[in-house]
Amino acid sequence: MDFVGNHILSVSQFDRDDIERVFEVADMMRPYAHREVVTRVLEGAILGNMFFEPSTRTRVSFGCAFNLLGGEVRETTEVRASSLAKGESLFDTARVLSGYSDVIVMRHELEGSVQQFAKASRCPVLNAGDGANEHPSQALLDLYTIKRELATHGKTIDGMRITLIGDLKYGRAVHSLVQMLTLYSNIRVSLISAPELALPSRYIDALRLSGHEVIESDRLEDGIAQADILYVTRTQEERFGSQAEADKYKGIYKVNRNIYTEFCEPNTVIMHPLPRDSRENASDLDADLNENPNLAIFRQTDNGVLIRMALFALILDVVGQISRHSRKVNWYTAKRF
Repeated sequence: MDFVGNHILSVSQFDRDDIERVFEVADMMRPYAHREVVTRVLEGAILGNMFFEPSTRTRVSFGCAFNLLGGEVRETTEVRASSLAKGESLFDTARVLSGYSDVIVMRHELEGSVQQFAKASRCPVLNAGDGANEHPSQALLDLYTIKRELATHGKTIDGMRITLIGDLKYGRAVHSLVQMLTLYSNIRVSLISAPELALPSRYIDALRLSGHEVIESDRLEDGIAQADILYVTRTQEERFGSQAEADKYKGIYKVNRNIYTEFCEPNTVIMHPLPRDSRENASDLDADLNENPNLAIFRQTDNGVLIRMALFALILDVVGQISRHSRKVNWYTAKRF
């Protein structure tokens, strides 16, 4: 992939070399994300952060990543806070806001909306989630986390055993991650969900065509034994026709300390794209695992900043300039990592 000046709209744009290039640059970003060093390489550049669907981690981490490279961030949140609520088209919005920005990050509830926006944009656009469709940067940060976590146990993505749990039908993070896994080899993928929330067949077919073993079950215990990675997801209630329908599936595949201790191997890594649902009777990943050293969910979110810094640096073609615009920090920095 030629990253410079281009959109990032789908995981289908990436091959393994592209992914490794992003990971290589993400590794370079670690001292900047750790606040050991400051760079102003994007001083004067503007990010248009356009989130027309609720977000915490993705929105803030994209903004943080751009700030850490020295750029400025302008945000639009929710449709009702924009002229889209007045009937303005995505085309007009794209033409206008891309004139104000050097790069745009966009999330929207409708599948294909970000691609439609990008066609009219005059600057690069990154897809931060379009409905239940795709979430490319989440897949990259998940895969980066998987690579790093497995490496501590002498393992690699090739040949790993991963279990995906929960709402696999509507979870765009799962959809994007699964598509990236097709670029690797000899993976055993266990899918644990209610039959009504099963992973769509096109993703299962893609895994099998790539030579991976796929096991489907509606029993949690069947899939979490002998797994290197547990990837737990919440019920995507915003994708259901009614709250009552979504509530039927909440909490039925809850992973907690007792279940983990009884069924999982000692080094099984626990991941979650977040937010995890902590409401009573809805929990998907219990807080009693918070002190478990194999809980990687916060390392996952930290890695999101590194990946998004890497994407900005590649798209805006400043990777080779970062160190020339760097200096040591001059304030107290808490240990975050």
